[in-house]
Amino acid sequence: MARASGVLLHISSLPGPFGTGCFGDEAAAFAGQLRSAGFSYWQVLPFSHPGMGDSPYQSYSAFAGNAYFIDPRQLREENLISDSDLEEAKYSGPVDKVDFPWIRQNRNLLLRKAYLNISDEIIKETELFCLVSPWLDDVALYETIRSLEDGKSWWEWENPKLRMHEAEAIDEIRTKYHSEYFYYCFVQYEFFRQWARTKERINKIGISIIGDIPIYVSADSADVWSNNHLFQMKPDHVFSCIAGVPPDYFCVDGQLWGNPLYDWDEHAKEGYTWWMQRLAANFMLFDKIRIDHFRGFCSYWSVDAHESIAQNGRWEKGPGMDLFRKVAQIFPNSQIIAEDLGEIDDAVREFLAETGFPGMHVLQFGFDPNADSTHLPHNYKKNSVAYTGTHDNNTMLGWLYEASPDGRNFALQYCNALDIDWKQGGSASLSCRAMLRQVWQSHADLVMAPIQDLVGYGKDARMNTPGTPTGNWVFRISKEGMESMDTNWLWELNSLYRRLTD
Repeated sequence: MARASGVLLHISSLPGPFGTGCFGDEAAAFAGQLRSAGFSYWQVLPFSHPGMGDSPYQSYSAFAGNAYFIDPRQLREENLISDSDLEEAKYSGPVDKVDFPWIRQNRNLLLRKAYLNISDEIIKETELFCLVSPWLDDVALYETIRSLEDGKSWWEWENPKLRMHEAEAIDEIRTKYHSEYFYYCFVQYEFFRQWARTKERINKIGISIIGDIPIYVSADSADVWSNNHLFQMKPDHVFSCIAGVPPDYFCVDGQLWGNPLYDWDEHAKEGYTWWMQRLAANFMLFDKIRIDHFRGFCSYWSVDAHESIAQNGRWEKGPGMDLFRKVAQIFPNSQIIAEDLGEIDDAVREFLAETGFPGMHVLQFGFDPNADSTHLPHNYKKNSVAYTGTHDNNTMLGWLYEASPDGRNFALQYCNALDIDWKQGGSASLSCRAMLRQVWQSHADLVMAPIQDLVGYGKDARMNTPGTPTGNWVFRISKEGMESMDTNWLWELNSLYRRLTD
């Protein structure tokens, strides 16, 4: 990688009039602001539809896009909705948070209205999109059946043949409820059409997009329903083991995620086809992709399904280089970032080194006054991506407020900021600037910061707190907050530490 920098901000966190960020002019405007500050990358969270807890990491599909990102203004330009429909799509509540209950109801009604007005041309384009998107048939079937079953999980569906994904039964659904089935196809067509146009605008500005892939998929998803054999599951559709992590920085008791685990032997028998399709879909969406919990490909934490405590798990061997030799064969120039945080041993380090992918450093993890952490900037590797914090961390200012006195003093001393007013917030926050500088001057090829750290926000702007089921993923930045970013200072920072790119 060339020496460069970027900013982490999910699409949902963009400003705009519709209650959540979307693929509108605000996205292109933000890309322009990034470029004027000397950045080269914009990192987003998974584009998948939010699921349990409104998390984009718990979706009903690893392939389908988040319909909330569809820009209502573009629907109006296509004459799919009226002026009054567009007005009804605007949100009058607070601009600093996503109101998921309101969005769920409003967007479904809006997209249903748009569907009633699709032209013959859009029908043909949607049909073509279905042909080139092999995952879409199962997604549309899953959504159709789930709507008929009042939102029940697929293993609770009344018809056993549908639960088993039998061809005759799903063919009948596709035919009998074709209008409902095709509605879900249209929504995905519109999502990907709008994103393709938006990404083209962003790339022309000079900004590349880094996407994010959760390693696991949700139990109640089209992926598991249509590919039972690829997961550790008993014949009665009971999962034998589920995913999680042992105690770590975020949770002293570990985290019990509950996702089904892959049957890697079955994936290997099929040449890892499902994973190749998943990567191909993401490489079409993004310029680089970060794979979350990358260590799970080396060894993963397996917890018996009847257990309620993550600590009562064990490490199991993952596919390792067998999978990534296939990746290298199919995608010889793949741009992958490996999220290698958490409990890392020598085997994982050797595995990551063999892949050649850059790993991650997080500044906040480094401030242990009694250790020489790999997350301290003087220890960063060149082939790495360094962050002040991620979507799972507190903001930098929020961390300073909540840190122990020893930890905070060590952090300030390390950043040559003992004599400043560390409590100052805003874009001119001296503590945030001192910490940004430490990461930017490091040896890491690529450095990243959440938008919250660039504008000096506190803990109330945190995106996610791992281990807490509610209140996450709602952060939004207002237009005024976005404009408060000091592009001149950031340009100088990127210039000084040679992170400007052509």
